[in-house]
Parts: sequence; structure tokens; C-alpha cells
Amino acid sequence: MYFIGILALCSCADMFEPADENNRPEEAMYEESKYAYGLLMYGYDRLPYLTTTQTDIATDDAVTNQTSSALWNMTTGAWASDNDPMSQWDNCKDGIQYINLFLSKVEKVKWAPSAASKQQMFIDRLKGEAFGLRAVLYFFLLQAHGGYADDGVLYGVPLLTEPENGSSDFNQPRASFADCVKQCFADCDSAMALLPADYTDVSSDAEIPAKYLALGAQMTGYNLVFGTRSRGLMSGKIAEAVKAQIALLAASPAFRQDSGVTSAEAAILCANPLKRIGGLEGFDISGNTWYKNKNKLDPSASEMAEILWREDRHNNNEQERDNFPPTLYGNGRVNPSQNLVDAFPMRSGRPISDPNSGYDPQNPYANRDARLDNCVIYHGSTYKKAIILTGVNMPNEKNETDDNLNSIERSTRTGYYMKKLLRDDVSVNPTSNLSQQHIYPRIRYTEIFLAYAEAANDAWGPDGDPTGVGFTAYDVIKAIRERAGLGKDEYGRVLDDPDNYLEECKSDKALMTQLIRNERRLELCFENKRFWDIRRWQMPLNETIRGMEVKKADPDREDSPLIYTPFEIEGEQRNFDSTYQWYGPIPKGEVLKWSALKQNKGWQ
Repeated sequence: MYFIGILALCSCADMFEPADENNRPEEAMYEESKYAYGLLMYGYDRLPYLTTTQTDIATDDAVTNQTSSALWNMTTGAWASDNDPMSQWDNCKDGIQYINLFLSKVEKVKWAPSAASKQQMFIDRLKGEAFGLRAVLYFFLLQAHGGYADDGVLYGVPLLTEPENGSSDFNQPRASFADCVKQCFADCDSAMALLPADYTDVSSDAEIPAKYLALGAQMTGYNLVFGTRSRGLMSGKIAEAVKAQIALLAASPAFRQDSGVTSAEAAILCANPLKRIGGLEGFDISGNTWYKNKNKLDPSASEMAEILWREDRHNNNEQERDNFPPTLYGNGRVNPSQNLVDAFPMRSGRPISDPNSGYDPQNPYANRDARLDNCVIYHGSTYKKAIILTGVNMPNEKNETDDNLNSIERSTRTGYYMKKLLRDDVSVNPTSNLSQQHIYPRIRYTEIFLAYAEAANDAWGPDGDPTGVGFTAYDVIKAIRERAGLGKDEYGRVLDDPDNYLEECKSDKALMTQLIRNERRLELCFENKRFWDIRRWQMPLNETIRGMEVKKADPDREDSPLIYTPFEIEGEQRNFDSTYQWYGPIPKGEVLKWSALKQNKGWQ
């Protein structure tokens, strides 16, 4: 990042020269485009997307064996306005300040002083990026800090579109949630107006937009600014998807009453980025296992159809080091809950709670949704050619019990280990350490499909499509479940009961709502979505977390049948208060410092 480097150089220089000689005048950035560009890059640097599984342990989907974790402590009663590990306040507000500063300077910078067309194209692209980034940062702020105050008003955050300086009034009130959403929408619209949908090279001058042709733009110059070399930056398509995410948040039960956005409006906005890929014609049939498509993870591979926006590829083994079972030299940090495991249906598509599902509590993993095996390591799973035993007092073939329930500090506390997102060709063995390429999505198309299904079902029911977008909530969920293999056996043969449960939900809006939420839970598990989803849906926050204990009926017999016993994890009752903790706090220090800031109801 250019700007970070500049800051570092200035800090070192203070050791040798007087500080006032290191204060570069504002005019310097107008002459040095890299200096100005650093402001925008710092906005990118503040994007709060996570690259490892973290927040799921603060939900009913998982716990952690790292009991010193701030997120873990939050779930057991330590969440407070002055102890908020989910806060986005400082990070996002800093990013917005840099973006605002950049927007105030961008048109004065000499990006390409020798060519009027390149100068204007750079200005347009960089402004578009900045508007899109600001919308993302405000989205995360609203998600984390929007809420009702004691006066009954649904507030967002202070709405700042100009850079602050030494003479600014920092005692700014929170704007209404609805006004913040309007600003986000406006920023997304500005980004879409200035940016191409995708960064692709043109093959002739005739493909260049007329406004740049009029300035004398040529193919090489256009491709320099808007071509493939800019992939990964904020684009028009990404801004459109961000607008969809914001709309879904605003139309959710926690905010819809006063957000100014209806479910119908949200559905239309969610449909827009999907129409760009031909709707369900563009649905990636391998999108649910994108992290296992090794041929697409290599830097030389083409972009994945499933991933709309991602981080840069990384060659590492951080996620594996954190989450491999102990016998594979991992720390087993994220332990899926029995709650999550129970959410995976049978292969027939029926929930395990359905008396017609055929679920056997003493053979609990038989004939289950294939996504369970993709996402979770359970007792007897084979992973990296090793059989992982998570039961009690069950040594493996090497006479090791480290993977057993609560065996050592790095063992599972639930009877399960996380499998999703991990590469089985990575090694964290100290004597044969091996990293591999990883991709961390920021936005996946499956998420947007699910967002559309949620909003469309809420607006028009499972099979309604009054806008003529071409697909319904039912159609989306059917495609997702067919991709998962529901309704078929492990050999791909159609079952006698081929997802009839989905057909039953098709005629019942309330049942379809439950099904859509469950599909979102399964498809996006361990991707840091669930924490925000259960709050915007106003679901219970204090669900007791359960695990699975596996024991031999007769410990002395090698061939003894196994006994599967679900159990409540000691101290795992989530200590959340649904009367106010559906909405996160404004940082206490900010409320004490600025009298105009209203705190969300219930927080001190």
C-alpha cells in the first residue's frame, strides 16, 4: 500500500530530520499520483472482510477450544459497549475518512497529464472505486451498530461524506438508518455509473464508450485503465451486489419497519446482479465446493464462476493449522455444534426431525445430506487418509486419542471438527510443512441467490415472480438443493421420496422461510455470516450448544456397538439478551466523548 509505505518512511525520517520538514504539503499529491492513490488503497486496506473462520464460534453453529478467545468470552456474558469484538466503528470510520479525503482530491491529481482521455478515465475509475468502497464500509457499520435508541428511533451511524479536519465538528449525531441506506444506495449507483461491470480488455477502438472516444481515447489507453489488469478492484458488478446486500439487511425483520426498504424492493435489487449471469443459467453447479476445486485455486487458473469478488490468492496454511484435528498437527479451533449437524437434512431432503425422514439416532450420519461430509469431520470420518475418532477413550490405529472428545487442550469440545474451507493437500506437520493456494471470497453468487430467495419469498411467497425476473424463491432453493444432491442416493440414483419436502414448502410461505434460512445456514456455514443473520432475523440468541458423545457399549470389546448421546456442553448456554442484543452497541468511549451520539437501547 503506497500510503502505508509513505507513513512508514515519514516515521523513520523523524529520527534524523526535524518533524516539520517531513510534513508534505497537500500540493505534493496533485503532482505525485502514487501518493494520492495511497489514500484510496488505504480505503481498500480497511475493508473488514475476514479471511479465516472467526465469528461462527459466537453463534449456534460452533464453539472453540480456545477459551481465551474474545469472541468466546462475548458469548458467555462479556459482551459490552466497552468490550465489543464485533465492533466495526474505528476501522470503517477510518476507511471512510480516507475515502472522503481521496474524493476531495481525485480530480486535481495529475493521473495522466499528457493525455486528456486517460486523465478522465482514471478520474472516473478511481472515483467509482471510492464510492463503492464507501458503501461497503457503511454497510458493515450499519450491520454492526445500527439499532433502536431509547427514543424509539432506528439509527444508523454519523453520515460523513466530506473529509474531517482540525476545524471539523466531531460531535456528530447518528443519522437515521433509512438515511444511511439511501446514502449507500447513492454511492453504489455512483460507482455503477462510473465503472464497467467487469474489467475486460477491448479489442478495438469501436468498443470504447463514446464519452472517452470523444476525448481521443484509444484501445491501449482504455485497456490500461479499464482492462483486465484492474480485475479485483471495485467494479460496477460488485457495487450492484453490495447494493443488494444492503437492501437485504434493510428489509430484514430487525430493520424493515423503519429502514425505508421493502422486501419487494430488496428482491428486485438482489435479482439485478443475478440477471447479469443469466439467472439460474449462470448458477455454478460446483459452487458449493469452490474451496475444493484445486484446479481453480492456482494463480494461473481462470476466475471461478461462483465467486463475484474475492481477496487476492494466498499461499498459506493458516486455516489448516488452526482447524486440522490434533493428530494432523492442527489446533482444532472451530468445533461445529450438534445444532449445526442436526440442520443438515437426510439425502431425501427431509429434516431429521421429520418422522418420515428415516433418521436413526444411533447411526446419525447415514444417508445424510452430502454437504455434512463436506463441511464437518465426525466420528469415523476419513480425512487425509486417516480415520478421525472423536469418541471417548477410542485410540486410533497409532494408539493416539488426541482427536477424542476433550482429550487434550487442542481436542474437540463438541465431537466434531471443521472440514469446510480446508485443503487436504496442505500439511502442518513441523517436519513436512506444506502450504497451498487459498481463495477468500468477499461475495459469492450463492449468497446473492439466497438473498433473492429470502426477499422474494417474503414479498411474494415461494412461487411468486410479479417482476418477471424469470425465477422464484422456490426455483432458487430447488437449484441449490439439487446441486447438493438431495433427492438422490450416493450413486446419483433418484430416491423414492425425491425432495418431496421442498414441494411441501412450495405451498407454505412460513415453511419456505424456515427452509431458506436453513439453506443459507448450510451453504454459508463457517464463512462469518451466521452471527449477522440470526440478529437481522431476530432469532433466539441464547440457544444451548450441544455436542455428540460417542462411546462403546462395552469398552472391553473391540467390536462393541457404539452409543451416540447428544449432550449440552457445560457452560455453553449463550448468555445473550434478545431484548436488546439483536443490535450491537455504539462504543462506550465514543458515547462518553460525544454528547450528540445516542446509544442503542439496553447498552450502557
